[in-house]
Amino acid sequence: MLFKTFACRNTIFLTLLIALVFSSCATKKEVVYFQGIGDFETIADKNSFTPKFKVDDLVNIHVSTLDPEASVPFNLFRGSSEGGIMPEQVDYLIDQNGEIDFPVIGKLKISGLSAEEVRGLLRQKLDPYLKDPIINIRLQNFTVTILGEVKMPGTYPVNGERITILEAIGMAGDLTVKGVRENIMVIRDFDGTKVSTRIDLTSKAALSSPVFYLTQNDVVYVEPNQSAITSSSLDNRASIWVSVLSVVITSSVFLYTASLN
Repeated sequence: MLFKTFACRNTIFLTLLIALVFSSCATKKEVVYFQGIGDFETIADKNSFTPKFKVDDLVNIHVSTLDPEASVPFNLFRGSSEGGIMPEQVDYLIDQNGEIDFPVIGKLKISGLSAEEVRGLLRQKLDPYLKDPIINIRLQNFTVTILGEVKMPGTYPVNGERITILEAIGMAGDLTVKGVRENIMVIRDFDGTKVSTRIDLTSKAALSSPVFYLTQNDVVYVEPNQSAITSSSLDNRASIWVSVLSVVITSSVFLYTASLN
């Protein structure tokens, strides 16, 4: 009789466990991106994004002209060209005032400006010294950090001038099935002030979100869904359950054997 009671309880436990597994499965509505977009639908990009420089950015600026000697004083290099070794160009660090110290010209405020705006500012400042200068500008510390329920969380360098949140998530191997797509957080720094914004990747409205295009040093966090939280909780208690069930089974078998005798 005792054995039958134990078997019945085991059946109830397994039934509840199976129900829990099936109830934790994600639905199509929770997983699919950009729901509601029809075939051949044109999505207006209201977010004409242009990257801007920020405090603590490392910026590479190289000035060149048809006369190489004329542009030398306007470029910073480390080392010398003696022995056939090319000197290393030095990057500019934007200070807390949003400025860089440019050769000959002096302090230039470039924080909050785009690369094209900085190029125009430099052409204006260099006009008394150089004729038709070619100015190349590149942000050196463009990285984004992807955390949470993605396959490969980490910090990733960006080679171009801008990147979308989809491209960044793609570099991290995409979201896992347990990632919450409707409430992804983007943490952004505005000269020392942290601002968080949420984006819903299951909605086509995400394409016009202010954080659809990421900026340097953005952090993207993907929250785990309830299934992931439950699984984590079950994993933490798994060893305890195994120990308890082992004791129960051993005791039940012992009592059942004793009853036969």
